[in-house]
Amino acid sequence: PQTREHLEICTLLGIQYGLVVLTKIDMVDEEWLELVIDDISGFTQGTFLEDQPVLPVSSVTGQGIQAFAETLDTISAQIPERPPSNIFRLPIDRVFTMKGFGTVITGTLVSGQIQVGDTIMIYPSAITSKVRGLQVHNQSVEQASSGLRTAINFQGLEKAAVNRGEVLSTPGTLKPSYMVDGAIHYLSSNKKPLKNRTQVRFHTGTSEILGILILLDRDELLPGDTVAAQIRLDQPVALVRDDRFVLRSYSPVRTIGGGPVLNPIPAKHKRFRADTNAILKALMENAGEDTITLHIDAAGYQGVSFSDLILMTNLSEKRLDTALQPLLSQQTVIQIDRDKRIYIHQNTFAALKKQMTDHLARYHKENPLRAGMPTEELKSKFTSTVSARLLSQVIVQMAKE
Repeated sequence: PQTREHLEICTLLGIQYGLVVLTKIDMVDEEWLELVIDDISGFTQGTFLEDQPVLPVSSVTGQGIQAFAETLDTISAQIPERPPSNIFRLPIDRVFTMKGFGTVITGTLVSGQIQVGDTIMIYPSAITSKVRGLQVHNQSVEQASSGLRTAINFQGLEKAAVNRGEVLSTPGTLKPSYMVDGAIHYLSSNKKPLKNRTQVRFHTGTSEILGILILLDRDELLPGDTVAAQIRLDQPVALVRDDRFVLRSYSPVRTIGGGPVLNPIPAKHKRFRADTNAILKALMENAGEDTITLHIDAAGYQGVSFSDLILMTNLSEKRLDTALQPLLSQQTVIQIDRDKRIYIHQNTFAALKKQMTDHLARYHKENPLRAGMPTEELKSKFTSTVSARLLSQVIVQMAKE
C-alpha cells in the first residue's frame, strides 16, 4: 500500500522520468525474479514508469550496479533544464545549531540562486538574516543554484525562530496567503466522492497545513475527476504558480489527490459564480504569458502589480516585461500606477468610463442650468474599491477624447 501511495504522489507531483530498481536479487532464484519483474510491469501500467527500465541489483554481490549507474546517467541526460527563475526559494526541512557556527538551515533549492552575504527572508514569519556560509554536499561554496541540496549558515538567527515547512526567499519577493487556487486531481483509487468543505491536509514544499477544500462549481468530486478548486488554510503559505501540492485526508491519513497551483494569491471566491469558474478553467488550460490578461481582467478596479504577476504567472521578470509591452502598446492593459507598476484591463477602464458617462448624463438631466458636475462630486459616486488615482486617470482620458 505504501509503494502504491508513493507512486501516486510522484504522479501528483508531475514527475515524468524514472526507473525501477529491483533490490536483493541475491535472495531469490531466476524463476522468482522473472515473476516479480512481470508483476512490476503490470503495477506500473498507466503511470509515468510504464515501459521504463526495470533493473535487478544486489548490493551484496554488486550484480547490476554498473548497469544501474549507466541507466541513471542516460535518463538524467534526457531531463530538460529547469526554467530560469529570478526567485530564490528554499523550503526548510531541517534547522539545527552547530557549535562555533550558529543556526544552520538545510533544504533543496527549488529555484533561483543564493550567495554568501545575501540578505534572506523567512516566509511567512518575515524574519530577515544574512547568509554567513553555504555548503553543497559537505563542500563550502560561495554560491548555490536550483536543484541542489543546500545547507545555509545564518548570522545572528535564533534556531527557535525557524520552523520546518517555512520557505527562505529574498525579502519582498513572496506573498503569504491563507488561500490557494489549484487544479485538483482526485485519485481514482479513492472509494467515495469528496464533498465540498471537507477538511484536508495540504502538503507543499516541506509543510503540512490543515485546510478546507472549497468546490466552486459542484457539491462533490468523483474519483478520477480533475477540477479547479480553492483551498482555505489554517496558516499562510508562500507559493508560486505551478508549485505542486498533495492533499491527504484528515483521518485516517491517506493521499487523496493533488496537483499544480493555479493562483498562489487568489481572492476569496463565492461558489457557483460563472465568471470565476470560467477564469479558473482558462487558468487550467493556459500557462505563462497566456494567463497575464486573465489575471489582470479578473482583478477589476484593484488591478495587479508587476511583482504579484510574477507569482501568478511563474514568469521571470524579463519574460513578463517582454510579454507586457505589446499589451500596453495595444492598450489591452493600462498601467495605472507607474511607481508600483499596477495594471488594469481595458474592459475595466471601459466600464469605468461608461459609469462616469451615466453619472454625468444623470447630473445634467437633473441640473440643466448648472455648467457641469464638480470633479470631487463625480468621484464620490464610486466606492472605496476604486482608487482616486484611477478615477483621475479615467477623467483625463475622457477629456482627451
